[in-house]
Amino acid sequence: MAHFTIDNLKVSANGNNILNNISLTIPDNSIVAIIGPSGCGKTTMLRCLNRLIEQESSMKVEGNIFLDNENIYDENYDLINLRKKVGFIAQRPFPLPYSIFDNVAFGAKIHKMKKLEILNIIKSLEPEFNINENRSFIQTTSDLVEICLKKAGLWNEVKDRLEQPAKALSIGQQQRLTLARALSIGSKIILADEPTSALDPISTRMIEEQLITLKSQISIVMVTHILRQARRLADYVVFMYMGELIEHGPATEFFSNPKNQKTQAYIKGEII
Repeated sequence: MAHFTIDNLKVSANGNNILNNISLTIPDNSIVAIIGPSGCGKTTMLRCLNRLIEQESSMKVEGNIFLDNENIYDENYDLINLRKKVGFIAQRPFPLPYSIFDNVAFGAKIHKMKKLEILNIIKSLEPEFNINENRSFIQTTSDLVEICLKKAGLWNEVKDRLEQPAKALSIGQQQRLTLARALSIGSKIILADEPTSALDPISTRMIEEQLITLKSQISIVMVTHILRQARRLADYVVFMYMGELIEHGPATEFFSNPKNQKTQAYIKGEII
């Protein structure tokens, strides 16, 4: 499993501080929920973990973030490799203008994966899958698409229409397709920025069920503004307030015995 260690992370925009001296080790084999009021820096911290923050030219990042003991902000760090290890699910899904099948297979194509690499991803996701190593590259890619759609809880709904446009799917199905696409490149960590905020209750439940199923294989770091969701899903909770890391710890202890007064006030609904 892969894990992050954040060391003295600071982020500012045009001289205004957004994150202040964040230091944190994010546990693996778990769902980590980042919570806090709107504007507290949750999404900013999430986007630092795969360097998407660099797409915003006004942002200045200081400090270090280590992924498996390698500093991802080192000037020689392989950014393409980072994006393979760390998948991202946004608030609203953005399916590629291709078929359902090609949306999932896109990662293997763009990263020019060899057959052996695809086989290793399949094995990591589904050790019991009956792999025939004599199958062609195209057939192996089909196996990958099937496994990823199953892991995302979407296979039974789309297996008979894989060549149809992905944009024809409902928004809840599109979000699960985004999850399948992240899995298809062998991501070890999934970053999810309020992944159910645009979804109906049934789709929300389906996404949550898949995340719970996947956490034994993939670390999941998610931003959520819904305390009930954090209580349902999280193994570990990180509470932020006005750019500061206020409190963090195992979810059971965090919710039953919060130490900080700001944490207590937020859980009670006194801070929104």
